[in-house]
Amino acid sequence: MPIAIIESLDNEGRGIARSPEGKAVFIEGALPGEEVEYTVFRKKKTYEQAHIGKIIRASAQRVTPRCAFFAKCGGCSMQHLDSLAQAAVKQRVLENALWHIARLKAQIVYPTIVGAPWGYRYRARIGVRDIPSKGGVLVGFHERRSSYIADMTSCQILPPHISDLLPKLRELIAGLSIPDRIPQIEIAVGDTETVLVFRNLVDITQADDMRLRAFAEAHALQVWLQPGGPATAFCLHPADAPPLTYSLPEFDVTLTFRPNDFTQVNVPINRVLMRRAMHLLDPQPGERIADLFCGLGNFSLPIARSGATVIGIEGSDALVARAAENARANGLADQCEFHAANLFEATEDSIAALGKLDKLLIDPPRDGAMAVVKALGADAPGRIVYVSCNPASLARDAAVLVYEKGYRLKGAGIANMFPQTSHVESIALFERD
Repeated sequence: MPIAIIESLDNEGRGIARSPEGKAVFIEGALPGEEVEYTVFRKKKTYEQAHIGKIIRASAQRVTPRCAFFAKCGGCSMQHLDSLAQAAVKQRVLENALWHIARLKAQIVYPTIVGAPWGYRYRARIGVRDIPSKGGVLVGFHERRSSYIADMTSCQILPPHISDLLPKLRELIAGLSIPDRIPQIEIAVGDTETVLVFRNLVDITQADDMRLRAFAEAHALQVWLQPGGPATAFCLHPADAPPLTYSLPEFDVTLTFRPNDFTQVNVPINRVLMRRAMHLLDPQPGERIADLFCGLGNFSLPIARSGATVIGIEGSDALVARAAENARANGLADQCEFHAANLFEATEDSIAALGKLDKLLIDPPRDGAMAVVKALGADAPGRIVYVSCNPASLARDAAVLVYEKGYRLKGAGIANMFPQTSHVESIALFERD
């Protein structure tokens, strides 16, 4: 079995070493500074992927994974690394992406935003499989590098009341008439409500209906069904179910959402990230500020609360409607206007059509906002706050903003939105005269 010394971690939390031939070796479960034995399971021309074997010299930052299913489940990849060290690694991932992709260094590195390392995941999609050879119904996340469902009876990153439900969900689905026709359950936890959305590929029976309603009653939650696409989801029980909400108390804002709407999974970290975004954006009464990829108004409404006028743009008609509803419910309709548009096809004309903007907030999905940043003209706002869930696309877009559009990268930092995983959420500030 070959031996290697781990140099660093990659974007997926794997240890990086060098093979005797000089190829990069990505070793799952290895940490920087460790000396380990490893077994290669995939060979390519320029790199290899491997499992960790014996740890000859362990890192001082190695900890015992809290979850009993960590070795098999693909939901987490960094439980073997101390939580504070995880945040430091993610900050380096961001800085490395900015440097290697864009040759940029932020003038200011913002303090890392951290929170509770466990029980934080208020949104999740878990798989369901009926496999008689493995004892029946399995409920959980996918196994690593596999489409199989991990055999889980708890999950440490889910809120405790959801983790405790996993064995009960197995029993529930096993007792339905269609245990092999429910491929997933969407979990959404709001400030006061918990929703489980069962994706049912065929209609349920009357007995199934009664069993699901009883489950909702027994565990004080809402049970929804989704027989088709996301728009088909409906509440089965209770009939008078209140909507899901999450609040941003610092800005006196409460947002309503459907269980399959996109929202941040970590509500406490989202609140702190919001505070930093508003500090960097510094919205003022009378300013016109665009919120691109605005979703259901997560950033738009706090900006409007400052007295600024917000133009929110989002690709989903349903989310645009939800954002407008949230603005009305919070008494901010007069300061918000929302439009549906495909920002991946943004042009200089479409951005100019928004009118004169004082500032800009961009919060794109993993693909980034390349079309948007390329479309910014000479009269684009002097300040841009960019919230990113992918350091690589942020770095790529930052290169355009700096080298083609004349902005400076004033600051950047990470928010540990997904502890125990390799996911990196970050925020950056760009300014130009």
